[in-house]
Amino acid sequence: MVKVKICGITSWRDARRAIESGADLLGFNFVATSPRYVTPAKARQMVKRLPGNILAVGVFQNEKEARMLEIARSVGLDQLQLHGHETPAMVARLGRRWHVIKALRVRKPFRAAQVAAFKSADAILLDGYDRKARGGTGKTFDWQVARRAKRHGRIFLAGGLTPENVGEAIRTARPYGVDVCSGVESRPGKKDPARMRSLLRAVKASQGKAR
Repeated sequence: MVKVKICGITSWRDARRAIESGADLLGFNFVATSPRYVTPAKARQMVKRLPGNILAVGVFQNEKEARMLEIARSVGLDQLQLHGHETPAMVARLGRRWHVIKALRVRKPFRAAQVAAFKSADAILLDGYDRKARGGTGKTFDWQVARRAKRHGRIFLAGGLTPENVGEAIRTARPYGVDVCSGVESRPGKKDPARMRSLLRAVKASQGKAR
């Protein structure tokens, strides 16, 4: 089954509704410039209420290693998701202590083999490219790129996924998981319960129908 990560959780109400919809992972954004930023203290209050089968993922961008590990321990994170210029060496070091998802933005030209540089990561998240922002932009890319990248490891598909297109995205890319943020929001940082339920229904309907 394709894993579903709902990213940019900013309130317990949204966290609870994402879980009720069927999400497997929840993302908490610790990038201070993001409209979905949450403080470690607020995230900790939400994470401690999560059921044991739900994984908490911390989203970081160009953060110091020591600070990421400090937040991961204090919040109780299960995984670190890195959206900046983190090097393969940094990912390898962090990977010795925590599960790591390395995000890569897909722009032309993008070779699937670029994923291989981060072989120590538990998974690679492929996201749409935006010149100004990293993540949560609502921009898609050629899903065949993600399909080709699978030979190098687990792939989370992100970038412009919505209840309307996630089924086609899964059938095309056959990813390990999907990561959705703006596609299930009523506004940045506020999740829409109906869209989350619709997304999970579409993901379930896509299973077994891959090309």
